[in-house]
Amino acid sequence: MSEVAIRPTVEADGPVLIAANIADRDFHAPWVAPFTTGEAFATWFAQTRAGRHLSFLVLSDGHLAGVINLNEIVRGLFRSAYLGYYGYRWAAGRGVMASGLRMVIAEAFGGLALHRLEANIQPGNARSKALVQRLGFRLEGMSPGYLFIDGAWRDHERWALRADQED
Repeated sequence: MSEVAIRPTVEADGPVLIAANIADRDFHAPWVAPFTTGEAFATWFAQTRAGRHLSFLVLSDGHLAGVINLNEIVRGLFRSAYLGYYGYRWAAGRGVMASGLRMVIAEAFGGLALHRLEANIQPGNARSKALVQRLGFRLEGMSPGYLFIDGAWRDHERWALRADQED
């Protein structure tokens, strides 16, 4: 088993992430379309500086394996965030993203003191749904036309995990 770690994304990661996203564009389609240009990376990265978005790199034996984002973090009474993630082809099926997600979830519910994480997944994305199910997320419902991906409004299933959730 490889050693899996997470770390916050930094601006200097841009070129490596862009190259990896370009190389795996067909692997990610049609589920996600990560940035593939310096301008798109800069726009995306600027969101992490605004405080409502956090991004983590998943590393396996020091090699980039995926990206996990906590988006639209709301504090106060809601204490919630949307969870987004994508892995790279070479790491698929190795448990690396599951390990990375466990670490980010621990940070979200621990250090960030969030109460709820929501992952929105297209119904046909069986691998992603299986991943969140393994981590204890529960299906809460369907959101028709939820996100504009690959030129169309896509339906998404809402999967959620709460800090106080019992199995």
